[in-house]
Amino acid sequence: MKTEKEKMLSGEMYIPWDAELAQDRMQAKELCFQLNQTSPTQIESRKEIIKTLFNMPEEAWIESPFNCDYGYNISFGKGFYINHGCTLLDAAKITFGNDCLLAPGVVISTAGHPLDPEERASGSEFAKAINVGNDVWFGANVTVCPGVTIGDNVVIGAGSVVTKDLPSNSVCVGSPAKVIRENK
Repeated sequence: MKTEKEKMLSGEMYIPWDAELAQDRMQAKELCFQLNQTSPTQIESRKEIIKTLFNMPEEAWIESPFNCDYGYNISFGKGFYINHGCTLLDAAKITFGNDCLLAPGVVISTAGHPLDPEERASGSEFAKAINVGNDVWFGANVTVCPGVTIGDNVVIGAGSVVTKDLPSNSVCVGSPAKVIRENK
């Protein structure tokens, strides 16, 4: 029988308040708290917290405040930058390519809840991976929903809600986000 963590990571319905998952989230919250309380001038301390949170050797710069669920489900390439007030809910993998930039207030969530009210009341949820290509810029207050793939060289306008895949070399805006022009 699978653990709730194994169910979560395989995209099945799972119970998020399971003890193992709750402990993993608490570890990530502690690291986010440390990051958010560390002075911007303490660059080396911030880098060490970020490396520990994501369990990755790649360097990123993250402005405070920042929050995530687990950290270990987030990976990124070089040149990764997150501005103030971003939240990444990483119950499933969130993968960023190189040179991705998140403006203030971006929310990227792999977690979702059942539509059926009885099933939703049970506390079960699901998670679907989000994949982001290279050279993607998320405008302020963009929201990305579970299961989305965003191609390379995409600009997503401020306030957009990404509910479906976005093709490479495009500028996308709106709720839901739609391609408005090519991005060369």
